[in-house]
Amino acid sequence: MSVLNGILPDLFVACLLRSRISTTKTRRSIREQLPIFCLNASAVRLGPAALSLSMSDSESTSPPDDPDPAFAKVQDDELPDNPAQVAAASAEAAVLWYRRRRRRQFRICIFLFVATLVSTTLVGSRFLPLELLPGFFHEETRTRWVNFMEQIDPSPGRQMRSFNRRYLEVLFQGFSYSGPLMLILLCHEMGHFLQAVRYRVPASFPFFIPLPIPPLGTMGAVIAQERGTADRKQMFDIAVSGPLAGLLVTLPVLYAGIKASRIGVLPAGSFLEFGEPAVIQWMIAWIHGPTPDGYTLYMNGVARAGWVGVFVTALNLIPIGQLDGGHLTYTLLGRPAHWIAIALVGVAAGWMFYTETYSYILFLILIMLMGTKHPPTCDDTVSLGVFRHILGWLTLGFLLIGFTPNPIAVGHG
Repeated sequence: MSVLNGILPDLFVACLLRSRISTTKTRRSIREQLPIFCLNASAVRLGPAALSLSMSDSESTSPPDDPDPAFAKVQDDELPDNPAQVAAASAEAAVLWYRRRRRRQFRICIFLFVATLVSTTLVGSRFLPLELLPGFFHEETRTRWVNFMEQIDPSPGRQMRSFNRRYLEVLFQGFSYSGPLMLILLCHEMGHFLQAVRYRVPASFPFFIPLPIPPLGTMGAVIAQERGTADRKQMFDIAVSGPLAGLLVTLPVLYAGIKASRIGVLPAGSFLEFGEPAVIQWMIAWIHGPTPDGYTLYMNGVARAGWVGVFVTALNLIPIGQLDGGHLTYTLLGRPAHWIAIALVGVAAGWMFYTETYSYILFLILIMLMGTKHPPTCDDTVSLGVFRHILGWLTLGFLLIGFTPNPIAVGHG
């Protein structure tokens, strides 16, 4: 969802890459093994090996022609367990320790990605795949479900659709929501991540957050970035790339979903209603024309995924703290961004209590726990240039057409 500044434990070893090491073989081994997207160096000394490290930009960073044979001699069980032990280890053990931590982090990210895909698929299919699962083991349950589904969605022609086909249709209904949504979130986070790779700023892989509870099925995704390792321009590019990459997918998904959805009469009784920001209202009017009173757009799974993409992007562009909008306003304005963030928190809290609308109360609490102030970059004096200023304000401007004050409410027909 956003680039969060945190402390990466494995950053300690990453500082070796841009450093000058007194032993040629060790220097080659480190450069060969460490990934290019985890850079930034400071003076470090490795214990017994007494390897003095100092900054040197003139040192060649080309990959070695002959890998160090001693590198393979370090066994996995000999690797240190924490950064303090790394400081007293050999350079080979330090590099392997770093690589092990990155592999572990990558496995966690893959697991969370799959878990989020499952949770959003279940929410998109209204948990029917779990309810239908006993039908694979009991004939009576399978027959009852087939007859029930025939009443809701009759099969064309005289032949009823089989249970297996019904189950695949339910799964496809879930994937029509989870597939586009995961693509939107992935593009958003990869926008941040690839810019971090470009500038060699230490950053974690994207961590997706599953939440198998309607109506979203996820809390988005985050990337951890080490504080104070990017300058003003780098921070701007990393922050702005996420929303722009996400919108490049969100808007086509939203258009396709709204075009395939239908306008219908409001249902009787209570129902879940999604707020429509200006950009969605414009797109509905463009595709279907003005919506008559008493009617609403029944969004399919693809349209709901586009709605979530707009909601997540607008939420991240709020200019507070560690959100993408907070990064952008700080790089554009500097310290005055702190006062804007504090004022927005006060206005939001007052508006919620005045209107008795508490849709964002948990979000506001999380923002206050994270802090409203943005930490300084490693160099706040770097110029952004005219183009980045224009791009930054235009990106923040999406907040005006993508934000809705009451995103999800209970309507009454």
